[in-house]
Amino acid sequence: MTQQSLSARAWAELLLLGLIWGGSFLAIRVALDEVPVLTSVLHRVFWAMLALWLAVFAMRLPIPRAPNVWGAFLVMGLLNNVIPFGLMAWGQLYIETGLTSILNAATAVFGVIVAAMVFADERLTLQKAVGVAMGFLGVATAIGLNALTQFDPRSLAQLAVLGGTVSYACAAAWARSKLSGLSPQVAAAGMLTGSTLVLVPLTLLIDGPPDLGLSASSWLAIAYYALIATAGAYLLYYRVLAMAGSGNLMLVTLVIPPVAILLGAWVRGETLRPEAFAGFALLALGLLVLNGTLWPRSRARARD
Repeated sequence: MTQQSLSARAWAELLLLGLIWGGSFLAIRVALDEVPVLTSVLHRVFWAMLALWLAVFAMRLPIPRAPNVWGAFLVMGLLNNVIPFGLMAWGQLYIETGLTSILNAATAVFGVIVAAMVFADERLTLQKAVGVAMGFLGVATAIGLNALTQFDPRSLAQLAVLGGTVSYACAAAWARSKLSGLSPQVAAAGMLTGSTLVLVPLTLLIDGPPDLGLSASSWLAIAYYALIATAGAYLLYYRVLAMAGSGNLMLVTLVIPPVAILLGAWVRGETLRPEAFAGFALLALGLLVLNGTLWPRSRARARD
């Protein structure tokens, strides 16, 4: 089986998705200058939830009523929003936006491992093992081995971001297992509803009532990462998935870090160590192996 070729439209929308998500890291960091971590995450899921339910009603999609489905939404909201959004936002207080985006790319690597552990048809082939190994080497290079032995805020922040990627990987497995029969728009809206229900009491307890008297720059940042980089990106994500397939969609991961790095340098004057760029290069090679670009699937099957 050869890798699915992409149309010009699929390439354009895949690149657009990468640009949108790449910009989200800067927007989140701008909001964090004025908004506490949990409050920033609550803004993200609440406004995105409203936007997606409007889309669901406009498309006249059926809304599930079974309690077990809404329970699955609640778990999905924890795994795909509350935990990773919270960990990554906290991490961005101590590390650069560009480095956060590089470590975020490890989501695909952990996704392969979790899928192999959970699903019988996702066994860890030689191709996947090579891609995963290269990905881990890239992550280790990007964060530096000292991050595993030192427990200062910067090291903990990098580990927190990686923890978020593990949660994303678990969320993907949960979605396949529990939400596969739903339309993607309804699943995304339900997930954001679940995460909002969790975050409202948690945020009130820890951060207190949200301060709505924010600066224009903070509101613009929140509007971007909630409405465009979350609600809009979810809708675009499923369009690209239908056109390009899951293997090609992994390529969006390679677009996000360069965008985030350039924006972080331009707007906030951030600089990254050479090790971060070397780590991203290794991680990118690992993702291309997993994607099949550098390891044709026919070759992988012949050798496994």
